[in-house]
Amino acid sequence: MPIEPAWKIENRPPRILIVDDDPEVADPVRFALEGIGYQVVYLPNGTMGAQKLNEFQPDLMILDMMMPGQSGFLVLEHLRRTKQDRIRIIMFTANEGSLHETYARMRGVDVYLH
Repeated sequence: MPIEPAWKIENRPPRILIVDDDPEVADPVRFALEGIGYQVVYLPNGTMGAQKLNEFQPDLMILDMMMPGQSGFLVLEHLRRTKQDRIRIIMFTANEGSLHETYARMRGVDVYLH
């Protein structure tokens, strides 16, 4: 039996954290999600994304893999180290390497998009 997501139990819109250094990618995603009623926070780098986790408590994180400073992989490792396993993660990248995808999946990414 599937576990009900927190947003359904708490009768609130899903909270989504977008962490990507490219606003041309993140802004249309944010606009679309806000348009269907989701609560969205966009942050331009991994350091800010990792810091916002406890305060915002997202249900879903849309995470870029390659960012200056703290990469998506470091944010992902932070999530797993702090036992925030309830957060679903979509990681996306322009990198076509299968090694990165394998590593991301080993670290608990739910969806990996090239």
